Amino acid sequence: MRVVIAQMKHETNTFSPVPTPLTRFAGDASEPIGGTDAYQAYKGTGTAIGAFIDLAEEAGAEVVLPVAANAWPSGPVDDEAYEHIVGRIAAAVADGCDAVLLDLHGAMVTRSFEDGEGELLRRLRAIAPKVPIGVALDMHTNLFPAMVDHATVIAGYQTYPHVDMFDTGLRAGRAVFAMLAGRSRPTMMWGNRPMLPHVMRQGTHESPNRELQARCKAIELEGALCASVFVGFPNADVSQAGLSAVVVTDGDPERARRWCDELLEQAWAERAGFVYRTEPLAESISRAQALRATLPEDAGPVVLLDHCDNCASGGTMDTMTVLGAILDAGLDGAAAFAIHDPEAVQAMIQAGVGAEVELALGGKLAMPAIDLQGQPRRVRGRVRLISDGRFRNLGPMARGEVNHMGPTAVLDTGKVEIVVVSRQVEPHDLAAFHAVGIAPAHKRYLMLKSRVHWRAGLGSLAAGVVECAGTGVCTSDYAALPFRHVRRPIYPLDPL
Repeated sequence: MRVVIAQMKHETNTFSPVPTPLTRFAGDASEPIGGTDAYQAYKGTGTAIGAFIDLAEEAGAEVVLPVAANAWPSGPVDDEAYEHIVGRIAAAVADGCDAVLLDLHGAMVTRSFEDGEGELLRRLRAIAPKVPIGVALDMHTNLFPAMVDHATVIAGYQTYPHVDMFDTGLRAGRAVFAMLAGRSRPTMMWGNRPMLPHVMRQGTHESPNRELQARCKAIELEGALCASVFVGFPNADVSQAGLSAVVVTDGDPERARRWCDELLEQAWAERAGFVYRTEPLAESISRAQALRATLPEDAGPVVLLDHCDNCASGGTMDTMTVLGAILDAGLDGAAAFAIHDPEAVQAMIQAGVGAEVELALGGKLAMPAIDLQGQPRRVRGRVRLISDGRFRNLGPMARGEVNHMGPTAVLDTGKVEIVVVSRQVEPHDLAAFHAVGIAPAHKRYLMLKSRVHWRAGLGSLAAGVVECAGTGVCTSDYAALPFRHVRRPIYPLDPL
């Protein structure tokens, strides 16, 4: 038995100015890894592709791994990059196989296709009309008909933060291997509702998504092969952005339809709970100070979320609005992770550890899609540390996966330690802080450019959380996003 396993993951923020060439998928190389390199990188990791490898080996299958391509979210994917990745997967399938297992995102937009995953699946189905294709998708999938039409089994993450990547790979993969063994006949039903849940209200640590995902798990216990609710990615201006569901059963389309409709109706009934409302930044900073004053010194940090500039949603990671407010307020004992500014990093490397420097920090990228210009801020401090920026995730999210921040430096203002990176990486794992010599549990304040994923590795450390509305293309203010392609009417853009 021959199984093709591949990864093509990118969450596209169509408002983001951050480019997405092939090199963004490639790390230090000129193109994404494949073959033995990909196997060694992902075998034993807490990822969907890691689960696929384990399942294939348990079945005694020959594993063919043409490409493992994963890039941090950014703007639309360059056509050259997309065709390169898809071409490698398609060539492997064309060589012949018994099954295809794909670790995809579900919200990839390219310069030419608003549904990158659906186009990949369409091409693979044309090559291999009868070969089962199992797909693991991110919870932030914007589900298009082509994905369902051309896949055999779809399973989505049921947690946000996404700590069940491996389990999702198992769910999708086991259904495919059961089909190969003649033990099941997967049948899929799907649907959507006209609603754009705000990302800041999508976490499974709270209602309403907590209950939705719990119902998905219950449906699987009741007999479904896979049950998934996708809350969608609203920072992608595409026709099918928003909430959807898909249920896979063993040869029972009526039951799949009934369960799918139940999930969609539950989500629609709770649509108001997915709406996020911000508060003025000055009030958030004041609230953080007041909260800190009530806590003992060893209570752990008050986390300040700079959620409008999260690189894991396509943010530039270089807006200085929230960090500037922290500096202006004189917050002491703070750490900020991170500002993306390769120029500043090089200046600190040239100055050397211990040197006093003054930098025009951040604000290097304009955001024309939302009519914002970059605004650097002059910051004085001491170069405390220089690092190569490499670390391996401790987990629970993407356990064992290697991350690379590029050359990295820490600027110490005396009150705030600012991590400055050359490559965008969201702070959701303690290993990111170990790599730069910061112990977040001992900070009074911790500024994170994150939305929800930070809870995976850092949530247990927080003595309190304050969500700070800064600036950036990950804004939760839908009025600031010039939607042109999203289907209308849709809640809450329209009064449904």
